[in-house]
Amino acid sequence: MTGPDPSETGPVATPVTLLIADDDEVTRSGLRTLLAAQPGLAVVGEAADGVEAVERARLLRPDVVLMDVRMPRRNGIEATRQLLAAPADAAGPPKVVVITTFENDDYVTAALSAGASGFVLKRLPVRQIAQAVRVVAAGEAILFPAALRRMVAARPLGSAEALPRAALTGREEEVLRLMATGLSNPEIAESLTVSLETVKTHVGNVLTKLGAQNRTHAVVIAYESGLVVPGFAG
Repeated sequence: MTGPDPSETGPVATPVTLLIADDDEVTRSGLRTLLAAQPGLAVVGEAADGVEAVERARLLRPDVVLMDVRMPRRNGIEATRQLLAAPADAAGPPKVVVITTFENDDYVTAALSAGASGFVLKRLPVRQIAQAVRVVAAGEAILFPAALRRMVAARPLGSAEALPRAALTGREEEVLRLMATGLSNPEIAESLTVSLETVKTHVGNVLTKLGAQNRTHAVVIAYESGLVVPGFAG
């Protein structure tokens, strides 16, 4: 998982607003109680399925939606896609963090491809889930490279032509490989001995050329295209 924990870098002036979408009432209620007690977070609503998640997100305008994937009426993948495909306004769409029980769930990879900023496991301590919400709200991505490699390894190479069409430069491919290991922009800059601004430019170019909604989506494409080989240490 990449990105700093804002709760450890200073006071949060404005709480990150959060909507929790999960079809299990006990899980949903438990998450709400626990996350509402975390510093810098404000739980503004709940949803019991994907249809309600989209409706409530558009009404309440949270910063982040914590989205279960297996829900009735509309699953978390379609809800994520619908939320992020809506015309952008001044505030933009909410960030989506997928929450799941199994890290090898095909639904999670599909949700990341739909534009989710990352995923967390339900068994994680609540402090780590809260950190993931804060990090995503700050514009970073939540990457678990080992888990992502396992998930993509079980899937067909659905984006095999994405990289050839994208015509990434050698440096851009190098940056994408480092992104796939879970490195943050400052860590990539240190690894390549270049400035942070240079890395940000390369990352922006990679996202644009791949048509990726965020860096997590770009990493999924990197694995599915074969640029990064699942199971490769790094």
